[in-house]
Amino acid sequence: MTRNTPGFRLNAATGTHRGDRQYQQDQVEVISHPRVAGCVLAVVADGMGGKSGGRKAADQVLLTAHQLFERFVPSEESPAELLAQLAAEAHLMIKLTALSAEEEPHSTLAAFLITGGRSCYWLHTGDSRLYHFRGTELLKRSRDHSYVQRLIDEGQLTEAEAEVHPQSNLLTGCLGTEQEPVPSPDVIERLEVGDTLMACTDGLWHYFTPRELGTVLHNLSPREAAELLVSKARERARGSGDNLSLAIVRVEALN
Repeated sequence: MTRNTPGFRLNAATGTHRGDRQYQQDQVEVISHPRVAGCVLAVVADGMGGKSGGRKAADQVLLTAHQLFERFVPSEESPAELLAQLAAEAHLMIKLTALSAEEEPHSTLAAFLITGGRSCYWLHTGDSRLYHFRGTELLKRSRDHSYVQRLIDEGQLTEAEAEVHPQSNLLTGCLGTEQEPVPSPDVIERLEVGDTLMACTDGLWHYFTPRELGTVLHNLSPREAAELLVSKARERARGSGDNLSLAIVRVEALN
């Protein structure tokens, strides 16, 4: 998908794979605003809950995103408030879904919204991540809502130790739980030509260093990068990989 506005264009791609799991519970999409060129919303949701439960939760995230973004008026409304509303409403819908199902559906959320003025707002809860690269350099990434991230922040674990920690998949926040989630928002005041944003689930980022991600995202088109990262993650998983999904958007100069 490529959307043009005066002075720049947004080149986007998504990728997803079931991995070595029996069920695909991830959802990912890059949504173009129906009325404003250069305004896009990227959403990644990693569903949890056994069998179809996780997929139901991830589906609710995407459905809520579509409904809210369709009504969103960029010139009058706050992108940050839209993302907060997305998290709150998806959380509520997932909890309502649980009332009529035997599963206990939960979902992570990693979303970013790029405006026509090249600012970017993002929000996440859980361990799906958001990355901002300028060329090959990582400028910013989200911090996981997880037990091992808390230990890292407290100086009790290194990043390398966290990757092999037996409780590395224990989350401290996500959508659909009894406790109200506290999503983490952030803003990038202005994206530059050559910047790349990526949202992805832990089934993908677990297998790459930031340097590797930056090199791939800078040197390949978003579609080629998505294909390579999915393929390499599958190779490195060695038959034990989780569902994996990613959404990539690059800011490019007009030819």
